[in-house]
Amino acid sequence: MSVHLATRKIIKEWTDYNEHMNMAYYVLVFDEAWETVLNKFNMGGVTAKKTKRSTMVVETRTTYNNEVKENDEVEIICTHFDHDKKRLHLKCEMYEKKTKTLSATMESISLYIDLDKRKVIEFEEDKLKIMDKFITENKSNFKSDNLVLSEKLKK
Repeated sequence: MSVHLATRKIIKEWTDYNEHMNMAYYVLVFDEAWETVLNKFNMGGVTAKKTKRSTMVVETRTTYNNEVKENDEVEIICTHFDHDKKRLHLKCEMYEKKTKTLSATMESISLYIDLDKRKVIEFEEDKLKIMDKFITENKSNFKSDNLVLSEKLKK
């Protein structure tokens, strides 16, 4: 099993006239789950406000594999993570909790940004160490198949 990030219950406001979760809310659920890891990397919202350094997503790829409906619970897991000096590469999967059915995936590339200058910068050494430790601890559970954005890292 890859790294569990969050469990969410699908609320009525996230559903559309097709009576399933609207595509925009899949991205919201993935983004909120990913924030838990960014906090561990000292790059989440609280740190960003204090240091004026943050991440910004520049490319995503989302698949919608099976619908989820109001009151369904979903689990978000991180199935891949890597980085270079300025970029984060992430892939997460969403599973309907009761049936363990893959509902969606999202792969993304983010840049590390100096918010005062609005320019891309390199990660500080302490953040690199935290991310590398996360990779070391979880790499055996990561999957590298079906990655589309890997070539975006400059290693």
